[in-house]
Amino acid sequence: MPNRRIFQLLLVFAALGLAVVAARILTAQVEGDRGVAAVVSSSDIDVAGIEVDVRGSSAEDARQTGWREAQRKGWAKLGGPKMPDSQLQGLVSAIVIQKERIAPKRYIATLGVIFDRARAGRFLGGGGARQSQSAPMMVLPVTISGGSALVYERRNPWQRAWAEYQAGSSRISYVRPSGAGGDSLLLTYGQTSRRSRLWWRNILDEFQAADVLIPIVKLDHQYPGGPITGNFTARYGPDNTFLGSFSMTAQSDADLPRMLQEAVQRFDGVFTQALADGKLKPNPTLRYNSDEADPVLQRLIEIGRATRAQERAAQAAAAAGEGGGGVSAAATPTPTAAAVVSAFTVQFASPDAGAIDATLAAVRATPGVRGAATTSLAIGGTSVMSVTYGGSIAELASALRGRGFTVNQGSNALAIRR
Repeated sequence: MPNRRIFQLLLVFAALGLAVVAARILTAQVEGDRGVAAVVSSSDIDVAGIEVDVRGSSAEDARQTGWREAQRKGWAKLGGPKMPDSQLQGLVSAIVIQKERIAPKRYIATLGVIFDRARAGRFLGGGGARQSQSAPMMVLPVTISGGSALVYERRNPWQRAWAEYQAGSSRISYVRPSGAGGDSLLLTYGQTSRRSRLWWRNILDEFQAADVLIPIVKLDHQYPGGPITGNFTARYGPDNTFLGSFSMTAQSDADLPRMLQEAVQRFDGVFTQALADGKLKPNPTLRYNSDEADPVLQRLIEIGRATRAQERAAQAAAAAGEGGGGVSAAATPTPTAAAVVSAFTVQFASPDAGAIDATLAAVRATPGVRGAATTSLAIGGTSVMSVTYGGSIAELASALRGRGFTVNQGSNALAIRR
């Protein structure tokens, strides 16, 4: 008996140890150095990548001279009219230091100049005008290097380049996840090849986006510490549609951030051109922020139901004629009042993604159901959907039983299972 008691205690301690280890593993999946918050986008005009190399009577004088030269070069890039430095300085809201080297009487730097749109726009004409924006587009930056693909699993230069991009003057309305917490588990490279509209819709709704942009960079290192070739590919949407590609080269690891920052600007040009060409439109199958069924599909369902009703009426009329032994006129159906359309909560078991898709499809195909959409997903547990139905909750429960579900009815809610 004592030995048995000791064995039971050992089993309890082993179970507790396994529970602690499992909890630690789950926590470790979202721990670590990850998450880069995107900069706040403004509508100001940003001109980046301006190189200056000037001298002065001191280090500070050389720096101020370099900044004034950067302002002039940035203004020239925008095509603005000539004006004195004192007036030009009044149009500048910030100087961004991308890279700088300071000597006692020399200043070498790569700078960015941000011009205030309200003040500078009147001198730039159409160049400073605010253009129409795209629908909100979530960015999923993918880095492929050394045979592995990385998105938000840990902080990386490609993620940082997109987070630091000043997109206020772009026509693309970017939605940039930080990559912290559960983002690294939800937004992975595998998601880019997933075709399920249900999965995409729930992800995009969480980030309040209409569609997804997938900028991909494949980095090839010639040798450790040497030049790096970046092959960039722009893709879009749940079908991973190709939009364009280009290549760039960084001289070393230290030069990699510069290359990626320039690549982000080129990607913005690719996406903007796709928007102008009419390619960058939200996919209608995602049905962003809509709990209603697709109008075309809903119309086909209604036509099918009407046809089935006519067939049943004809069969009933034929049966009545045979039973009466004579010819009888077909009865004209008495019009009934339209059923009240209500929204009900339905809970269902969701062991995997296939079960979610199958349950959702079966509920949508139930007679009387106008629309169904998930409101909460729990893989391996119980998920929740909102069902729009033309009738009472009791009638919905009966219709679902007719589809083969076991239904438990509560207060304005149902729980179903196969």
